[in-house]
Amino acid sequence: MATSLSAAQIQAYKDNGVLFPFRVLDDAEIATFLKAVEGIDALSPDLRKGLLLHKSYYVSKLLTDLCKHPRILDAVEGVIGPNILVWGANFFLKEPKSDAYVSWHQDATYWGLEPSDIVTAWVALSPSTVESGCMRVVPGTHKGGIMAHKETWAQDNLLSRGQEIAVDVDLDKVVDVVLKPGEMSLHHVDIAHNSEPNRSNHRRIGFAIRYVGAHVKQAGGVRDKAMLARGEDRWHNFDLEGGASGEFLPADMARHAASWGGTRLAPKAPQKAS
Repeated sequence: MATSLSAAQIQAYKDNGVLFPFRVLDDAEIATFLKAVEGIDALSPDLRKGLLLHKSYYVSKLLTDLCKHPRILDAVEGVIGPNILVWGANFFLKEPKSDAYVSWHQDATYWGLEPSDIVTAWVALSPSTVESGCMRVVPGTHKGGIMAHKETWAQDNLLSRGQEIAVDVDLDKVVDVVLKPGEMSLHHVDIAHNSEPNRSNHRRIGFAIRYVGAHVKQAGGVRDKAMLARGEDRWHNFDLEGGASGEFLPADMARHAASWGGTRLAPKAPQKAS
């Protein structure tokens, strides 16, 4: 299949490391995919945390289908090519008037993947506005290599380790990635980004899908798992896995529990800007 992106859009992504907004879901689809959120909400707090943070598509066929949505993949293909794997997917969910936030960070710091043909499709299932704590980015920072990070383990930080860039971010260049429900953004694995607390009266629900080109691999020869979303895998750098076969089935829940317990989060060494 061909990408839905124009040459100008592809160049803008290369220059800025971010591209938005794209309308990828209609109202009926939004309502359908929100049923997966309702299912997660009904679980115990311990189970809910893991399902929100790590490979949510393991337990929900709805979310598996969302990861393979053709309108999303048509855009992703324009920036990482036609052979697309899903390496991970998780929710960034902020309750109304809550203190939850995401610190300034670069995704590549802890992922161990190379080369950087990796993009996140951030799909809004509710309004993502400045008031509700939308994602913010500093365009162009994907070109400067990995900056030094520190781990804060802050309670309200939605990141697994509370990882945070340890140097000042140029706030004068920040762009707010405002999205309506059903819209998505694309951002590069190396771009500096964060989000503020939700000060609105509604939940802010975003589903972040981590796509990698099939030629990407884990550094150091470590085997990892990924789900084929489009094209083919001629490189065999990942053990291919499937998504969920239903909604919160016992076998899928057990597979998620085993995977969540073994999540690999080894930091990459900072690189000098080239």
